[in-house]
Amino acid sequence: MTSRTKLVCTLGPASATPKMIRGLVEAGASVFRINCSHGTEEEHARGVSLVREAELATGRALAVLADLPGPKVRLGELHPDPLTIRQGQRFELRADGPGDGTGASTTYPSLAEDLRERDRVLLADGAVELTVVGVRDGVIATECVRAGIVRSHQGVNVPAERLSLPPVTERDRATLGRVLELGVDLIAQSFVRSPADVEQLRAEMADRPVPIVAKIETRPAVDDFVRILDVADAVMVARGDLGVELPMEEIPLVQKQLLRAARGAGRPVIVATQMLESMIRSPRPTRAEANDVATAVLDGADAIMLSGETAIGDHPFEAASVATRIAEAVESRGADYRAAQPPCAHEGEAAAVAHAAASIVEDDPGVVAITCYTTTGRTAGLLSSERPEVPIHAFIPDVGIRRANALLWGVETHPAERPEDTDRMISMMDAGLRDAGLAEDGATVVMAASMPAGRTTTNMLKVHQVGSTEG
Repeated sequence: MTSRTKLVCTLGPASATPKMIRGLVEAGASVFRINCSHGTEEEHARGVSLVREAELATGRALAVLADLPGPKVRLGELHPDPLTIRQGQRFELRADGPGDGTGASTTYPSLAEDLRERDRVLLADGAVELTVVGVRDGVIATECVRAGIVRSHQGVNVPAERLSLPPVTERDRATLGRVLELGVDLIAQSFVRSPADVEQLRAEMADRPVPIVAKIETRPAVDDFVRILDVADAVMVARGDLGVELPMEEIPLVQKQLLRAARGAGRPVIVATQMLESMIRSPRPTRAEANDVATAVLDGADAIMLSGETAIGDHPFEAASVATRIAEAVESRGADYRAAQPPCAHEGEAAAVAHAAASIVEDDPGVVAITCYTTTGRTAGLLSSERPEVPIHAFIPDVGIRRANALLWGVETHPAERPEDTDRMISMMDAGLRDAGLAEDGATVVMAASMPAGRTTTNMLKVHQVGSTEG
């Protein structure tokens, strides 16, 4: 069995080799993330090239997800590096100047204009907690209330609703232009606060649009999540910064809330951050981490994402294999514990066809697969959102859409010619299943497509016997 929950692996020094990327594909990865906050332009270009090579070698459609830096505030250079900040210590945040035990600069010179006395400031994803005790002449005076260690260029988290940083920064624009030239398949937008942020990023793409994954890591995004779902192509529950923005005890329930809403809206959702964090150094996960991955699968995530585990960890292949094994076990034996399927709204012909296809599968245990022919990928997404108990095989002419659909739960994509008529469309899907060894002659499959061929909306459903010559 292959896991129907997709796996996103972050590329980095530990994984950016031909052998390792191929190994991660064999372990279950279908999407590779490039974290544009780190690494050089040359490293990003090499990562895309290596994924394309792995795609040719394995014959599987693989997506590249470029994760933009976003309006993230970071520390400047520190000396010493790392630096220990002790409880009760005064520590200044300044617009410029060297960083030391007295304070440090940040990448946002106007930060002092956005903060007030008693505001909470977290460094390095919460490793150190500071409280603002005063703001004067562009310098933020703070007192450390939770000691810890910080390093140069680590994050500075303040209440997101206070920041006046633009949703798409100049660095984002420059990075976006580069990654679109590289031909990436998905763009992750960091620190989304409102639907307008997503719409602005889409406008920046102009005539080179690719699907946008809105990262939910701020309180405003959680509060406005339903409207963000209306404009984003997919979402990511990014629990790192979200765990800094919200009280830690709220994160498990917020995760469930967001996944339920995303599934109801038919939007793919990725769960990310610290899924198997201990495997950065250990060859085995903790039991709590295994439970965390299982919970994401049971809650209905389309994909789970590994970050440091595959980017800088000692055991990237093992981490990917563990994530896939957990997902497979939960999918095969956890039906009684899965989150309930949201009711289908049946908005439009295509949604009704997808719901009917899943209903046929539920009623007929003899059905071995659902197939669809789609030029936009929308039908595959609708079928995926129904969570049928059989594989979904999507035949898609455009390679970019095939790759982007690699994020969808339960969907395997295949190349296809554009058929001249409906009969040839059916024959093409039939031959594709048989040639790939996905279904034997006489097996029952459910086919979804448009009729006549070329129509943009899926309106046809057919129960088909593989190998049959009937149109």
